[in-house]
Amino acid sequence: MNVRQISKEDTWQLRQSVMWPDKNIEYVKIDNDHEGIHYGLFDHNELCSVISLFVQGDTAQFRKFATDTSRQGKGYGTTLLNYVINEAKEMNTKIIWCNARKNKTTYYKRFGLTPSNETFQKGGVDYVIMSRHL
Repeated sequence: MNVRQISKEDTWQLRQSVMWPDKNIEYVKIDNDHEGIHYGLFDHNELCSVISLFVQGDTAQFRKFATDTSRQGKGYGTTLLNYVINEAKEMNTKIIWCNARKNKTTYYKRFGLTPSNETFQKGGVDYVIMSRHL
């Protein structure tokens, strides 16, 4: 497995197929995708997991974190998220955060992220903002 930066366009198909399979590809594009740093985890040159990091000052947000459904639970996403957290630390950010699907909060807690009281709903899915001091 290896992690490397990829283009925003390279993230879209995996984002769509994992996160919003019932929506078209336009649904997973972010208005400010061009401002993000996009990472992909590859296994034998096959893209298995993607995540996008957006840094503003000393704060970093990761978004659109998706791992191919056939590879979930095998450490691909964990490897990628740990990599991105370390990248954020190297950029001297103080806080990393995400909009987590509520059913994934236990997963993010394993990385030291704590849920806030801020919640919202998008596309029928419940979210909570989670963060961690770096």
